Amino acid sequence: MIIRDYNEAKNTSRKVEAEGWTSVRLLLKEDGMGFSFHITTIHAGAELPMHYQRHLESVYCMSGKGSIESRLTGEVTQIRPGICYALDQHDPHILRAEEEMQMACVFNPPVTGTEVHDASGAYPLPADDA
Repeated sequence: MIIRDYNEAKNTSRKVEAEGWTSVRLLLKEDGMGFSFHITTIHAGAELPMHYQRHLESVYCMSGKGSIESRLTGEVTQIRPGICYALDQHDPHILRAEEEMQMACVFNPPVTGTEVHDASGAYPLPADDA
């Protein structure tokens, strides 16, 4: 059984920050679950173009308000507490935060813990998964 405390993890190397967001990675590849689980804060005013070409992601909004825009269709969906979205087709998108949003995120394959978005908006795969 794995037990992690978010309030402890946010003060360790499991906390990763980049422009517009902060992510506390509670479960990582090394935990052997087949997915990773993160609590991610999207900072107010952030506009984040992303395209997870090598990962599938599911996101549940716990607090805050914003939107997600499909970069393929232009469709914009409002995000608020209780909304879940899944990027099941490696969907290129833009995530916007009107106010700070706290999100629970699941990634498959799991991340190792230090990933940040590359120039294409994706996370790189670890060398042994490429």
